[in-house]
Amino acid sequence: MPTSSDLPADRAAIGQLLVRLLRQFRAEVFSPAGEAGYGDLREPHLQIFGNIYGGARLTELAARAQLSLAATSELVNDLQRLGYLERQPDPQDGRAKLIVPTARGRAALAAAGDRVAEIEERWGELIGPERFATACRALQDLLDALER
Repeated sequence: MPTSSDLPADRAAIGQLLVRLLRQFRAEVFSPAGEAGYGDLREPHLQIFGNIYGGARLTELAARAQLSLAATSELVNDLQRLGYLERQPDPQDGRAKLIVPTARGRAALAAAGDRVAEIEERWGELIGPERFATACRALQDLLDALER
C-alpha cells in the first residue's frame, strides 16, 4: 500500500499541481476580460461558460459544472440578466428550457477560446511545445479512463 513517503519529492502532489494550474489558468483567461468589453463577468461565471457548449438544461449544466442546482441557477440567472445567456424552449421537450448563449455570450465564448489558445501557446513555449502537448494528452487520457 503506497504512503505519502512514496510521493516524489521533486514536485507537488497531483492535487496541488491541478489546483494551482487551474487557478493560474483562470487568472490568465480572465485578466483581459475588462479590456475586451466583458468587465461585468466574474470568475465564477467561468464554471458556466466552460460547460455550456451549444446549450443545456439546467440540471445537465449543473452536473457538467459540478455545482449544486441552486448555485448553477444563480449563476445562470446572473448571466441572463447581464445578457450573456437566455432560456429557450427545448425542442426535445416543450416543458423544459435550454440555456443557450446569446450573441453577446457567443462573442464572449469566442474571445475566451482565443485567450485559451494564446495561453496554451505560451505555456507550450515555457516548457516546450512537444512536452506541453504530451502533458495535455496524458491528462486527457487519464480523464477519459477515470470517467469510464
